[in-house]
Amino acid sequence: MTHPVAARLDAPLLSADRLAAQAVVNACHPVNRLEGADAIRSGLIEPLRRAFPDAIERIDICLSGSFAGGQWTASYGAFTGVFRAPLFGIGASGRLAALRYGRFDRWEHGEIVELFMILDLPALMLETGQWPLAAPMGPALAPPPATRDGIVVHDDPEAGARSLALVEAMIAALMRYDGQSRASMRMVDFWHRDFCWYGPGPIGSFQGHADYQRGHQRPFLAAFPDRVGGDHRCRIGAGAYVASTGWPSIRATHSGGDWLGLAPTARPVTMRVMDFWRREDALLKENWVLIDIPDLLLQLGVDPFERARALRGGEGS
Repeated sequence: MTHPVAARLDAPLLSADRLAAQAVVNACHPVNRLEGADAIRSGLIEPLRRAFPDAIERIDICLSGSFAGGQWTASYGAFTGVFRAPLFGIGASGRLAALRYGRFDRWEHGEIVELFMILDLPALMLETGQWPLAAPMGPALAPPPATRDGIVVHDDPEAGARSLALVEAMIAALMRYDGQSRASMRMVDFWHRDFCWYGPGPIGSFQGHADYQRGHQRPFLAAFPDRVGGDHRCRIGAGAYVASTGWPSIRATHSGGDWLGLAPTARPVTMRVMDFWRREDALLKENWVLIDIPDLLLQLGVDPFERARALRGGEGS
């Protein structure tokens, strides 16, 4: 039997070879939900092919596991190629670009029947000078795992269980935030002193507790202090890696200001999130994070694609 990770490595999205006829995709805005292989090809794959006709799919992390009775693969990487045609309202640059993604596939009988995907479209907007909101607090840096072992084909079940238990404990601690002190979450118990957090383009990437708190945790908790967990669709561990996604992952109220430069709106929101963690010894060392920021911004009354089009004078739609 083909190992699930090997099957995923042989299933690049742009080929669509492994999609079941009745497959369902839940993707970032403006793609959102697509039902059936034909709709997926026309609504997601063909726009990517037109924008990046010579794209190479680079997979940095790929692991597999069972969740809620289903067999899953989770992968993280980027499409790289010359950005030749507009994509979802982002104007083409005519230059080499990288479009970062996270992807979770549920498999049945060797075919993908359900797929969740977040494309870091705002990072592409930043890369091409089209991001219309506040500049990120950190660089848009998201390298592959430092240990070069992100493709987990031959899994150690005990190691995978340790990784998953650590992440579950860390997430439980996050939910114990008392609304006043970040120390109440005891993140120092779960993360290496110099861990790296690679966030979505408009948020940025950070190293170590102080930099992470400055650039992401402090403004995020100020903006969404009542955040709670959402509807998790997959959380699996293999070797030193854990991958998790929810649709949504978080529910919250935008009651604080200055997140991405926005004033508080008091609106309830949901967040589609994908996380990939790497454990080193007994602590977490690296974390790759994707958030469907365009979907979140729409809930706050902001359409980043429309703003970008307006800045370009309506061109590149």
